[in-house]
Amino acid sequence: MIATLRCRDDLLALGLPHAASLLESRLDAAAKKELPYADFLADLLRIEVTARDEEGRARRLKQARLPFMRSLEQFDFAFQPSVDKRLVKELSTLSFAADGQNVILLGPPGVGKTHLAVGLGLAAITHGETVLFVRAGQLMEDLRKAQALNRLEHRLRYYAKPKLLVIDEFGVWPYDRLAANALFGLVAARYERGSVILTANKGFADWGEVLGDPVVASAILDRLLHHSHVLNIKGESYRLREKKKSGLFPSALLGNSEASQEVQRP
Repeated sequence: MIATLRCRDDLLALGLPHAASLLESRLDAAAKKELPYADFLADLLRIEVTARDEEGRARRLKQARLPFMRSLEQFDFAFQPSVDKRLVKELSTLSFAADGQNVILLGPPGVGKTHLAVGLGLAAITHGETVLFVRAGQLMEDLRKAQALNRLEHRLRYYAKPKLLVIDEFGVWPYDRLAANALFGLVAARYERGSVILTANKGFADWGEVLGDPVVASAILDRLLHHSHVLNIKGESYRLREKKKSGLFPSALLGNSEASQEVQRP
């Protein structure tokens, strides 16, 4: 008993609280099964490693600020046949993040861009990577304010820190040149250092108008697209699908809406 207490105290001193808390129960189980010492030690260490992995994942998940929990396995590829399933499967290995590459998801509202972005973010978290999700409007306003207060470098460090930065809903609203210049600073800071997943409902040809400066837009695209994977999604909105089925949204109107929102192929 004294030896067990001493072992538990030593485990705590070594920063192994999960192994310490289960030491006695694992000792009893090992004695009943007559496990070799090496097997008992491996079992105890595996408990600690597993617990730390779970705690790390929970911490990274909280820090990511994802808007919802939807995995890539939950994506309805049959409903959106324009999505390259093989490419998504390749991206799910996170090799693109290891190489500092970017993923650009283009398409009209409701076709699953955010779902795919969140799914890739969850995969990255599972792989032990840090992730941060932010709406484009929120990001641009934050950077614009920081620049006006002469704190842009501080905010750029915050957004440059995660291994994977997810910028959602780019192009929903136009931005002023101050915000556009700040975004260029962020893209430049992450260039070949950290990956960006960006969802947009505007084709690349429209970015100059969205950012209010074609030169800045070209500089941003040059860095984003240098090492990137682009998925151009064309199809029906998930959110309008049920409305259409129930007859609350006329098919003709839905078709016109989709046609007006279709992005240009890069």
